Amino acid sequence: MLLEFENVTSYYGKTPILWEMSFGVEKGECLCVLGRNGVGKTTLVRTIMGLTDRSTGKITINGQDIGNRPTHDRARYGLGYVPQGRQILGNFSVRENILLGTFARADAATEVPPLCLELFPYLAENLNKRAGLLSGGQQQQLAIARALAANPTVLLLDEPTEGIQPNIVQEIGNTLMRLNREFGITLILTEQHIKVARKLGHAFVMMDHGRVVAKGPIGEVTEELVNRHLTI
Repeated sequence: MLLEFENVTSYYGKTPILWEMSFGVEKGECLCVLGRNGVGKTTLVRTIMGLTDRSTGKITINGQDIGNRPTHDRARYGLGYVPQGRQILGNFSVRENILLGTFARADAATEVPPLCLELFPYLAENLNKRAGLLSGGQQQQLAIARALAANPTVLLLDEPTEGIQPNIVQEIGNTLMRLNREFGITLILTEQHIKVARKLGHAFVMMDHGRVVAKGPIGEVTEELVNRHLTI
């Protein structure tokens, strides 16, 4: 198992948001974390990155316990993170935003990785453009490129298709498919769109009220599960 959660409870202040969560992700797998808004999906990826106040239980990557490691150490264990809302720096150029990701690299490389330029031709052609002038979909591409600049083995994406026009959703979905299937990067993504999850995912974790309520191969996401835990 590449990444594993064992009985993890995660807190903001004294309040537990995740409760005794257990699941694992195999190398090269795409795991889709499903559930309605407010069930703890964002807290889950933030917990993996060490961005909640504290957590109990055990989080391992390649068998190494990272549960007490600071966020910058976790990045050096091979974790890349694309946060909800993208959080790009609008006054920085496209190039500068991507280069921020290189600070987490173990090899100290400081150039824009060729993979980022190959996957995102628009960004490659506009490296000197101010990032705040990009569309929402282009900013999402930039956020993914920034995370890839850290050379991750596991890429965490929090709602990567949220608020993006349909044609860009398909483009981003195709890019994530390539990253996973062609380049072997393990993906963990939170998602509310079941069509996206079924296209990309190998496995799923369904969340409700901060707990895992179902998990397994993506083919086991039944309409009954969707109606119970995803339909509003």
